Amino acid sequence: QVQLVESGGGLVQAGGSLRLSCAASGRTFSSYAMGWFRQAPGKEREFVVAISWSGGNAYYADSVKGRFTISRDNAKNTVYLQMNSLKHEDTAVYYCAAALPENTGSYYTNEYEYDYWGQGTQVTVSS
Repeated sequence: QVQLVESGGGLVQAGGSLRLSCAASGRTFSSYAMGWFRQAPGKEREFVVAISWSGGNAYYADSVKGRFTISRDNAKNTVYLQMNSLKHEDTAVYYCAAALPENTGSYYTNEYEYDYWGQGTQVTVSS
C-alpha cells in the first residue's frame, strides 16, 4: 500500500504561482511512476502531468506545458508540482497518483493505470 497526501493548494490570483506537494508513505516511493490529475466542477478528471520513477521522463498536458513543472525527490518520498502563470481555468481539485511502472522510464497519462490516489487539494485561481 502507498498513502499519498497532497498539500499546497489555495487561492491565488491569475498570473500567480503555487507549488503542490504530494508526500508518500508505505511501500518504496521511488519504485512508482507518479502523476498529477485535476478535476474542475462539473467536469471529468483530466491528466495534468506524469513523471517516471527515476524522474528522467516527464509528460505534460498541452494545457499546462511551459507553465507547470513536475519534479520528485525520492529521498523525501515527495513529488512536486510547480504551477506558474496560473489561469482561471486551472481552478480544480488536484490529485496525485502512483503507478507501478513497466520499466524505469515509464509514465502514464491514463488514470486507470494508477493504483493509488491522494485525497486531493483545491486550487482556486481568481480572474
